[in-house]
Amino acid sequence: MKFEKIHNKGQARLFQNQYLEMLTKTHPLVIWGMYVPVIIYLLYYSQDRYGFSALRITLTFFAGILFWTFFEYIAHRFLYHWVSENPKIQKFVYTMHGNHHHYPRDRQRLFLPPVPSIIMAAAIFALMYLVMHAYVFMFFPGFVLGYLLYGTMHYAIHAWNPPFKWMKPLWRNHHLHHYKDDNKGYGVSTTFWDRVFGTMFDLKKEKEDKEKVKELMFKG
Repeated sequence: MKFEKIHNKGQARLFQNQYLEMLTKTHPLVIWGMYVPVIIYLLYYSQDRYGFSALRITLTFFAGILFWTFFEYIAHRFLYHWVSENPKIQKFVYTMHGNHHHYPRDRQRLFLPPVPSIIMAAAIFALMYLVMHAYVFMFFPGFVLGYLLYGTMHYAIHAWNPPFKWMKPLWRNHHLHHYKDDNKGYGVSTTFWDRVFGTMFDLKKEKEDKEKVKELMFKG
């Protein structure tokens, strides 16, 4: 997704219909408020209904979080950056992710909004249930928490400087993804899969442009 100009103010207009347009925006706390009760209930249900041990629930839950990081990488690389000559696919990609590259400081579109989020979550849950059966009630909550942490990390990368020195490579990897080369740096919550698949920037050779970093940050 290459744009003649990256806008550091404003936001993209995705739909002419004002109601559809409204549904493309959300606040992180709304999504957290939606899914935290689901996470808690499913973990409770897995123990109450199936009698899984605390250790099994914990290990499966954390496996779900780890699987999210892989899913995040694959979705970002191959779905959100899907290259096609088909105008409908181009519109889909722009609506899902391209607008974020066009307007990286649009904080209202850093989480998938409620309606498409619920639809996608339900579809993923159904697919996982077909494969995992009862284990999905422990695995899916971890997967969802992974998504919430990813979205929050994404927000933080755009909003603030890294709070700890060891987190700086993660921040720089994403900044370079936006301003240097969007064919690298697909990891947001972790750089692990970028390192595994060879899409990690060589941060030792990349000169840090502090002005570009400032342009990517939210104001206020």
